[in-house]
Amino acid sequence: MDFEHTSAAQAPPTILTCGDNYTYLWHLDGTCAFVVDPTDAAMVLQTLETHRIALVAALVTHHHADHTAGLAELKLRTGCRIVGPDAQRIVGIDCLVRDGQSIELCGRTVEVLGTPGHTRTSVCYYLPPAPGGEPGDAFTGDTLFVGGCGRPMECDAGVLWTSLQRLAALPDETRLWCGHDYTAENYEFALTIQPENQAVRRGLNETRQAAARGRPGVPSTIAREKATNIFLRAGDPAVQVALAMHPADPERVFAELRRRKTLFG
Repeated sequence: MDFEHTSAAQAPPTILTCGDNYTYLWHLDGTCAFVVDPTDAAMVLQTLETHRIALVAALVTHHHADHTAGLAELKLRTGCRIVGPDAQRIVGIDCLVRDGQSIELCGRTVEVLGTPGHTRTSVCYYLPPAPGGEPGDAFTGDTLFVGGCGRPMECDAGVLWTSLQRLAALPDETRLWCGHDYTAENYEFALTIQPENQAVRRGLNETRQAAARGRPGVPSTIAREKATNIFLRAGDPAVQVALAMHPADPERVFAELRRRKTLFG
């Protein structure tokens, strides 16, 4: 599916924050853009006006209102097409996407990764590396966070674990753009399990310092998440020992971690 094709330049997305929600506006060539999980239409429209770019599409990772609240106004004001995985629960979808599909937006291929777990129909969007050595990018919604993961709200924990493993298999240098900033809380939780983990402690200190300077907690990378995200390390014997679960199936360990995190906050 090709919405509009233009030559792509390499640039990170503009990060728009509304509370702890992250919305991403990706303007690649100075004339067109797509947005991911627009919470607040006004912020997106203001940025479009400032940069004088046209919105081609809105990509939605899942149906929850904090990721879709801006869709109707954006479609009305810009004529953008809405791309998402759930026509029953995302109003106004123009392009229904499924795992394994690709779409062309602003000169870039966007691959759809089915990642059920947080919801039954959650997807992530992956932009493979661009020419010139730029890394790939993954928009993970509420599936994978910096240092954490979403709650399995419509599936059991094993389904979410499988989806997280799929994301962990992306190239290490892939940049991670997630739907919320719960980074400090995620690291604080991990330290209740492994208080001696220096990589996580460094991550927490860096996160707090960045927040004090008004800097966002994204992007991370897949490599960093595999090293510091305790939910991706359910197969690590050290994590299993800390939970008194060694040896155990990583899926069971993940379910226990997710249960404890829900109690933690």
